[in-house]
This record gives sequence, C-alpha cells and structure tokens, in this order.
Amino acid sequence: MADTHVTPAAPTAVMQANGDIFSPVSTGRVSEIIVEQIRALIRQGQLPPGSRLPAERELCERFGVSRVTVREALRVLETTGLVEIRIGARGGAFVTSPSADRVGEGITDLMTMSALSAVDVTEARRILELGVIPLACERADETDLAALTELCDLAERAVQEGVYTNSMSSEFHGRLADAAHNRAISLLSQSFRGPTLMSLEEAHSGAPMGITGINEHRALVDAIRARDPERATAVMAEHLDRTANRVAAPKSAGRRARKPAAKAR
Repeated sequence: MADTHVTPAAPTAVMQANGDIFSPVSTGRVSEIIVEQIRALIRQGQLPPGSRLPAERELCERFGVSRVTVREALRVLETTGLVEIRIGARGGAFVTSPSADRVGEGITDLMTMSALSAVDVTEARRILELGVIPLACERADETDLAALTELCDLAERAVQEGVYTNSMSSEFHGRLADAAHNRAISLLSQSFRGPTLMSLEEAHSGAPMGITGINEHRALVDAIRARDPERATAVMAEHLDRTANRVAAPKSAGRRARKPAAKAR
C-alpha cells in the first residue's frame, strides 16, 4: 500500500520490513499510548526523520482504534514537533527532527507552568555559561571573535540610539556558546533562549542594560582572544552576578516590606 511507504531513503526498508512495529492498544487513555509508542519508535531509530507514517486507516487497523483516536494522537505528535502533517496527494504524517526553537518553547512553557522564577533561570545560566568559557577560549576562531565583536558594536550603537533590546544580549550569549564548537552546547543554548529572555526582561525592567554590560561583553571577547580562561571566567561571573542580583532584589524587597506588617499584628 503506497501510504505505508516513507520518503525514498533508508526509512522505506524499515517500514516495509517491520509491519508489526505498531502494537494494538486497548487500555488507559488510548491516544496517549499511541503517542508513546510512536515516540519510542522515533527514539529507537525505527522511524527516522523523513519517515512517513502509514495512512490513518492503516494506523487504525494496526492499533485497533478509531480514526478519531488516531487523529488525536497525530495532533499531539504534531504539537510536540515530532511529526509534520502535510496536505495533498503526497501528504501524510512525516517524522521530523525537533528544532531548538521548538525545544526552547517547551522549556519556556514548562518554566512558566511550573512557576520557576527568573532567579532559578539565572542560576541555571550561571552553571551553563561559565562552563562554556574554557571551551570557547580553546576553540574560538577568528570568525567567532569577529562575530562577537560585531554584536558588541551593534549593541553599543543601539544603546546610544535608545533602541537596545534584551534579545541583543541573548544573541551575544548564544553566539558565545557557538564559539565552543560543541553541537550539544549550541542546542542547549538555543533551547534556553526563551527562558534567558524572560530573566533578562525581569532583570532590566527598571534599568535596561547600559554601557557597563556591553563593556563586560567586550572584555569577555578580549579574554577569549587572549586564550585566558581564568580572566574570561571572572568577567562572565561578574556579568551574570549583576543580573542575578537584579532579579533577586524584588524578592528581597518583598520580604523586607512584609516584616513590619507582621510585627504590627
């Protein structure tokens, strides 16, 4: 059946040779079990990126469920970025590779729903970004250094013109992570972009980052260019500590404000 085939490549053999990779389901919330089965097959490599899932009708037969249930499972998989639904004669549900942006959206949503604070995010940034410094000092090339310097120049002009945004700071830190030349680190940095912006918005709500922060960025680039991880780490630590102090200040002020009221009672 044409609908059971995948896009031309290795995935085709997988789907043809393993017609029983999907197991019938009959208990619990059926659509969630289907989602977990397909997610597991993707993680195991039995459904590589580019694979086309069987047509809805065949999925119904293999799982032993209704078309409504299959559609619900496919919607969940599409929302999480694991499959892409294409319309038309050559359409269907295709396995995709989750992008860093999609992962980042999920992390941001998770943090929002879990009521994680900007303090939590900044502490996590401190661990991640200080860990990047030694690799950046070792591996950054001239292209990396030129890009970081250009971002500093753009940020300085933006501050002078009053058009600076927190996304410019986030872009600098993301580009710095890329200078480590480690794909896992770059992916983590990209996926953490949303939470980083959230913490920066809170930190700079009263006083946007000025020339001090940009000078710290420049000092960081100079230390990396000199292959001096100790100096670069010290600059980054001071830079992040200023953000940490800003996001912690409202909480501390709130505690101080509540104390007199408690005594009055």
